[in-house]
Amino acid sequence: MTLSVSTSQAVDLRVQPVDEVLDRVERSLQVRLLPDTVVRKRRSVGARTVRDTWVRIERRLLDKIPDQGWNGSESAARLDGIAQPEWHGCVVWRDTDEPVMWRADETELLPGTPVGSAILSGAPELPDDWWEALNASLDALAAQDTGQVATPDTVTITQALVTESIRGVFSGDFDTTVERWVPAHGDLNWANMTTPTVSLFDWEDWGSTPPGLDSSSLWASSLAVPALADRVRHERRSDFESRDGTSMTLFACSKTLGPYAHPENPRLEPARRMAEQVTKELQAG
Repeated sequence: MTLSVSTSQAVDLRVQPVDEVLDRVERSLQVRLLPDTVVRKRRSVGARTVRDTWVRIERRLLDKIPDQGWNGSESAARLDGIAQPEWHGCVVWRDTDEPVMWRADETELLPGTPVGSAILSGAPELPDDWWEALNASLDALAAQDTGQVATPDTVTITQALVTESIRGVFSGDFDTTVERWVPAHGDLNWANMTTPTVSLFDWEDWGSTPPGLDSSSLWASSLAVPALADRVRHERRSDFESRDGTSMTLFACSKTLGPYAHPENPRLEPARRMAEQVTKELQAG
């Protein structure tokens, strides 16, 4: 089957035609997608269905699919104690014209709306019981076992990646060796969590990471709202106080302060201050 999507690797599904993809998903899952609910992102498309479920469709290059596969939403369905949408089924196929795989996962609808965009510029209304529920899910997740390795931004996280990311931005005599690896969401940000009821979604990249990756990612996406960033550090302080958590804070800062950082990004200065602090902590051993 030939799908009307450009063969260029730099595909953006926000602008490319995807009608044939949607038709195939409807036939395979035996469901009708509601056209007025379609949400298009750079490498994924989502829509509500007539049976009150949600279908998320992703396009991924073969070289971005690790040996473990890319069935994150499916494998996350077995996790216990996590607030997440119930997974119902999927369809996966290889594109006939380019080195690409397509995957559509059907889940129950979210119990609320996303807290906000991935990076916030304003403080959301999040009561104490919301934070309690988030902490319970993240703690339950870290206590479980998995053979999967997380793939944040479709890149498998490894010791080499951690070291190269940190050393590429920061200098100093400190050790970046990861001591432990625990299960994590791998793409935790304000666009992948709901309110007023907590639910974590978009599990396609979950797996083992150094402790504190999720917390540091959430903190980094909050830096333009200092009170929110402080609340993340307070709520997840057990992550941030660990040696691996300190390294993950520096890892998150390296992404914010990297070579493509915009000079007017309001997150730059707080990231620099934190990087100086945690670098001293790592150097002190």
